[in-house]
Amino acid sequence: MKTRRLTKKEMRIFAVGQLGWSILGGIINAWLVTFYLPTKNDIVNNNAVQYLKPGLIIFGVLTILGLIAFICRIFDAVTDPLIASLSDRSKNPKGRRIPFMRIAAIPFAVVAVLVFCAPVRAISSINVVWVLGFLILFYFFMTMYCTPYNALISEFGKTQEDRMYISTAISLTFFFGTMIAYLPFVFAGVVRGLIGGDFPWSYRLCFIVLAVIALICMLIPTFKLNEKEFVDAEPSKSNTFKSLTKTFKNKEFLKFSASDIAYFIALTLFQTGLPFFVKVSMELDESWSMYFLGGMTVLSACFYPIVSKLVAKFGKKKLVITGFLGLALAYVVTALIGIIPALKGVLPGILVVVISAFPMALLGIIPQSIVADVAEEDSIRTGEKREGMFFAARTFAMKMGQSVAMLVFTSLAILGTTQDLNSNDITPSVYGLRWVSIVAVIFCTLGAVILALYNEKKVMNTIEEAHKASENKPENE
Repeated sequence: MKTRRLTKKEMRIFAVGQLGWSILGGIINAWLVTFYLPTKNDIVNNNAVQYLKPGLIIFGVLTILGLIAFICRIFDAVTDPLIASLSDRSKNPKGRRIPFMRIAAIPFAVVAVLVFCAPVRAISSINVVWVLGFLILFYFFMTMYCTPYNALISEFGKTQEDRMYISTAISLTFFFGTMIAYLPFVFAGVVRGLIGGDFPWSYRLCFIVLAVIALICMLIPTFKLNEKEFVDAEPSKSNTFKSLTKTFKNKEFLKFSASDIAYFIALTLFQTGLPFFVKVSMELDESWSMYFLGGMTVLSACFYPIVSKLVAKFGKKKLVITGFLGLALAYVVTALIGIIPALKGVLPGILVVVISAFPMALLGIIPQSIVADVAEEDSIRTGEKREGMFFAARTFAMKMGQSVAMLVFTSLAILGTTQDLNSNDITPSVYGLRWVSIVAVIFCTLGAVILALYNEKKVMNTIEEAHKASENKPENE
């Protein structure tokens, strides 16, 4: 069957799906801890409800919520390759990817809200079971939507130009979706004024509105794009275990995955620590977190148009390594707060925004394209198209990095503190945050060193030779 390239408009329609799922992912990442582990101030002044027992009560380093998150990551280790394999092997006449996305979208959005609807308005084991159950379902439907979605990056991106355009578009929608997820910071107080000050429902109503917006965004590409019009792929014949084994036998993918885990550890340490760097290290109001994050996002987006041109000139590997080292420099600034007298107030925040904007543009766009390259090179060599499994492995690397980062952050950030560790009001110390920054620098550097081993030339030569052979192939063959 003759297929065609997506137009730029169709690529932007595809990117709208990322806007949707990044809103839902942002809700969980930004609000799960805030909602279920409210501070004493929120309990006293805003009528917040404690649904779960507070404090670092699991081995002295984890909250109950931390343990729940850890269990969910173990569950992900099974579902990520399972969904990837089912998608790769699908014989659905409407395509291997979009049918999964269409089925997953509605329950994905509904469950994202139900996570925050624990039934008992007090500390209860029932709430623990509720949050664990619905968070597992959330990550299941997230995988069911995102793994096929990400696989389409490789299949829709028929040329390097298309691949970079798609990666740029979905990186932008990811950033904007994540920022939209923070809107309850602005509107929850207004909602409380309208509904009589109920803290839980002021957030739940915001989450419902955001989930509806996210659902519409996720469904748009599934109804506006006909997968079979762009992709004519033979379903994979390997079962889940065989497909996963073959994926991790790809040496270039192993190198990339190892560097990617290091990247997500470093990135999550920064994202988790940002409010604390602002409140504790810089001694500013927490609202500055939004200003710095917004400034970094906008400034980073300004670099997006030139990334494709830089890739054409320097290649992807060199630019990603540059991104790692640039991000490490931003972490060095946060580590030096309190050591260099001039680094105080808003100055270190501005420096971090300016230094990290370009690296974030590089790291937000290029890695997805590298996965697509490796998946295509592998399919050329093996004759088996398993894009879903490659992107599932990358998704798992992201989740693994985030989990490790959360454990590292909670252990390091409280170094030097003398606070009550059974309280929700645990504030990291300047000393602990400095160690968080140092560890982030180490992981950024480690990521750069590992990626230096990636053989980009070999991967790209295989792809280019296959494309030339395809162009020279007679049409009747």
